[in-house]
Amino acid sequence: MERLTQPLVRDGGVLRPATWDEALTRAAEGFRRSRDTHGSRSIGFFSCSKSTNEMNFIAQKLARAALGTNNIDSCNRT
Repeated sequence: MERLTQPLVRDGGVLRPATWDEALTRAAEGFRRSRDTHGSRSIGFFSCSKSTNEMNFIAQKLARAALGTNNIDSCNRT
């Protein structure tokens, strides 16, 4: 099994290599489109309970400040 060495984007149902800028722009557009079409509650974030408190803080800050959603779960309750 080979590892991916560059981002891939889907065009017409086919994956093709892309630059990081293109791949991240497409991802951001997808989040924005979902938020604008279905509202901020349509987006959720998951973080790992084994991550540091700082990493979980950054994840929740990104979810709340950048995308306007409070839907974030870090599994810290287990």
